[in-house]
Amino acid sequence: MAAQQAMFQDPGGALALDDQPGHLIRRAHQIAVSVFHSTMGGDITPVQYAILKCLQAQPGIDQVTLAQEVALDTSSAALTAVRLETKGWIARQLAPKRQRCLFLTAQGSDMLRQIDSRMHAMQKTLLDDFSPHDQREFLRLLRHFTASKNAMSRAPYRPQAREQSRA
Repeated sequence: MAAQQAMFQDPGGALALDDQPGHLIRRAHQIAVSVFHSTMGGDITPVQYAILKCLQAQPGIDQVTLAQEVALDTSSAALTAVRLETKGWIARQLAPKRQRCLFLTAQGSDMLRQIDSRMHAMQKTLLDDFSPHDQREFLRLLRHFTASKNAMSRAPYRPQAREQSRA
């Protein structure tokens, strides 16, 4: 334990920047977003992509469930849905209890197909410096980290639809 603590401190007792998980995660996020935009172009953001993928898997879900499925706060999910509707990629329909149900449009499905065809290239760019074993381990550790710290998020991931279908 002492050796592990020593690893995270410089001789003066302060944490070295490149030993801080939060800093490294922020940098990894910057890199992932940069690679996303250089691979996919500027027409779509990673969050918009996540929403389109969610709607492809669960057409007609409401905005609150969508926010939980992609780990966004409800106001950000609503604003993003408005942007996607403006682009013609989704349709929002008023449902009972004043909820908005969301669906991909044909144009949204076409955009998703175009992006999905480039997603493998993006993943390769992000992971190509790792061996196949290290790629699997890196993804395993990221999944473990996000799952174990999920409750600490301001917008925790809550996959309701999948959990309900398993019950």
